[in-house]
Amino acid sequence: MAPANRHSLHLDLPNAYTEEQPHIAALFLILFDVKAGYTIAWKRSVPKLDITDSVEYKSLPSGLHNVEKDTVYFVHNDQYAGISFFINGKAAESERNALMLAVGALIPLSYGRLGKSWRHVDGLRTLANDLVKDPSNTDPLEDYWQEHQYHEDDEASRPSSREGSPTAMREKRRRRKSSPSGQPRTRNRAVSSASALAPPGQTLSAHHPALSLSTFLDTLGPLVLPLYKAALLRKRILLVGQAPVEVACNFVYSISILSTLPSALHSLLPLSPLPTRLRPLFSVGVHDIPTLSTGSRTSQPAESLASEGQAYGWVACTTDGILGLKDHLYDTLVTLPPSYSTQAQWKAWPRIQGKQEAGKQKAVHIKATQRDARRYRGLRRDLRHYRSASWKRPSSSPHPAAENDNDATTPLLLPLRSLEQAATADGEAISFPSADDEQTVLEPQSWSALAYNSFMWWASAGEQRTDLEEESEYDSSLLANLGGPSSSSAAGEGGHSPNMMRRGSEDGGVDGGGGGGVGFEMAVIGYFHRLTVLILRTLSEVVDAQDGGDFSGSEDGSGGVNGRQGGEEEEVVEINGDDMTKMGLDVWSESDRAFVEELVDFYWGRKAKVLGGKVECCGVRVL
Repeated sequence: MAPANRHSLHLDLPNAYTEEQPHIAALFLILFDVKAGYTIAWKRSVPKLDITDSVEYKSLPSGLHNVEKDTVYFVHNDQYAGISFFINGKAAESERNALMLAVGALIPLSYGRLGKSWRHVDGLRTLANDLVKDPSNTDPLEDYWQEHQYHEDDEASRPSSREGSPTAMREKRRRRKSSPSGQPRTRNRAVSSASALAPPGQTLSAHHPALSLSTFLDTLGPLVLPLYKAALLRKRILLVGQAPVEVACNFVYSISILSTLPSALHSLLPLSPLPTRLRPLFSVGVHDIPTLSTGSRTSQPAESLASEGQAYGWVACTTDGILGLKDHLYDTLVTLPPSYSTQAQWKAWPRIQGKQEAGKQKAVHIKATQRDARRYRGLRRDLRHYRSASWKRPSSSPHPAAENDNDATTPLLLPLRSLEQAATADGEAISFPSADDEQTVLEPQSWSALAYNSFMWWASAGEQRTDLEEESEYDSSLLANLGGPSSSSAAGEGGHSPNMMRRGSEDGGVDGGGGGGVGFEMAVIGYFHRLTVLILRTLSEVVDAQDGGDFSGSEDGSGGVNGRQGGEEEEVVEINGDDMTKMGLDVWSESDRAFVEELVDFYWGRKAKVLGGKVECCGVRVL
């Protein structure tokens, strides 16, 4: 197997010089009136931006009346990122003893993913806390608008935030030599021999959605792998849950960023337009049904979305359960457990469903494969090194599990969010899911896999299997040279040094305990980006080898889901068991076979057939 640590990796993380708050295109105050419902009590916006009959519904999703406060992210007209801070205060009996309001803002998406709107959380929270005392005093709103409002010359006044950025550099390289479709003609240096890491001094803002990656992994467990595969296929993914909404919005961000296609793959994939990232819609409701109806892989993508690399699919969250009943709007439905389930004795897992197939009365229940479970457990084990390097646990920690290195019972990253929540009111520790609990979300072992494992046990005379050890080492190599403690030996053999992960705290960045260190988050994102490169690069090599080494994409960019030419019959792409193993997939799983076949059909526009696993003894196939 080729070492996975040679796959290129670059992460667009915020630089020190771009930490200022982005300018806002609109600022508004939403009040709940017992007679009129949600109303815009105060608003300011740039010229030609109409926010009436839209932001009041997006800022206050269903169910917020059950929580005291919440932060909501949404997208407005595909041009602005929306953020609102909701607070549920006390009021007179005439107002039903509750004063519910939200202070929100719209930020141009030109500032980056989600417009970096999270940098306004503290400001909006302060405004909401002031206004809940006296909603008629809008002077603080006017002052905030005057300080942060967006002007047309703002784009020209901040060139330094983009000109030297990695994204801008990639655009320059693509324009330097490209085909008529905008894709490079050549494949030289498709995968770099070195990892491009973020420069020293980069930190994550206090409310950055990526800081919830630990919660995301702990909540989904092994199910994070099938959800990642659905995102890689650019499915329309809808997360349904209850308030508070902020956690689900952060999960939307996590799914989008983990499934982003690294730039090393752009020249390898013939699909045009290439969906380099899954479009995040964040919080949606029934008013967003027209938007949710778009993004299907069978429909023609909008030019504006195609130019942004978001041609197909989307990921969104909602508290409107009725959307989950409209299966024509989504491809994958994720039902999140309620927030109070964290206090339950047993782990409450999310439920993932696919579209209901024709002729079947029930939707397809998606589970993780046995290989996904082994990969997830290995990732948990390896990520603990990043936790211990970036977080210093208080000596008076109330959670006994925080001092326990048992991978099966300890959450991934207690310091970020759940240290206080990890103990019940009487101080007793909560039991976190064990490997046995995970079996409820795993596919049962197939008869072929059972026969193979039995044969391997017999062939090794009951000794420890070396193939599983190699598999574990192969998975761990995806974290190599990222700068964490687990890759210190690799760094000594030509890897990046000094330790970049620890530098978040050494160079003045806030460590993991304060939510500002990037070590853990960079490791998780890097792991999945390298896994994406590993899967798609392997398939590209298989397709090219079968086609005689020709570049899989034509010069006009045809190929993939919309690139088939009428009347052309191309040879079926055959993927064998070794290819499946190289990609880190389960050769015995029907779902992983279907995933690979769909992947080839989507990105290359070719039919594929995955050949099952086999066992040979002395040159004779026995399974």
